[in-house]
Amino acid sequence: MTIFVVTGTDTDIGKTVFAAGLAGALGAYYWKPVQAGVDPAGDKETVAALAGLPPERILPEAYRLTTPASPHLAARIDGVEISLDRLALPQVDGPLVVEGAGGVLVPITETLLMADLFAHWGQPVVLCARTGLGTINHSLLSIEALRARDIPIAGIAFIGDPHAENERIIPQIAGVAPLGRLPRLDPLDRASLAQAFAAHFPKLSTVDNIRPTTWTSSS
Repeated sequence: MTIFVVTGTDTDIGKTVFAAGLAGALGAYYWKPVQAGVDPAGDKETVAALAGLPPERILPEAYRLTTPASPHLAARIDGVEISLDRLALPQVDGPLVVEGAGGVLVPITETLLMADLFAHWGQPVVLCARTGLGTINHSLLSIEALRARDIPIAGIAFIGDPHAENERIIPQIAGVAPLGRLPRLDPLDRASLAQAFAAHFPKLSTVDNIRPTTWTSSS
């Protein structure tokens, strides 16, 4: 089973749209293990609308929290205790795209960060990053956090308006593969996303084209 974990340098940067594009391109299953905030809908509903996947390929969350906050806080407010046992990767008969919540170091519980969960899974991570001001620092810090936990990095996907220098310097400094850039889409719908993903991420059309770079603490 081929698995790709989609995370971001921050929240609301477009990683759900990217995950929908990737899952649609690969004909994959999609899973968001922890959803925090469901008004008006959660991320799996967005992916269901955008990816063009059969309904059975949109998997239910392990935790669906109503409060829009960091998972550790949303769980506390909602009166839910998050267990690592329930966050085991689902077994499916095809590629699986897993979307994290928020950024790399968002706390899931008082003692478990999102990056710790990624390390527990040991699967390749795609880091989604803004193209604009501040992204160099946020991206490099996120990559350092992944590297410190020996998490394999499939590459970095930029989202937003073109910024040639940021798109050049971050992969160069970090030593990770630049996967492409997803522009902001207006309108954003299934057809426009599929077209944009095919045009801007041609190498992500099959799982064989994504080759993770495994960082170690001595790299």
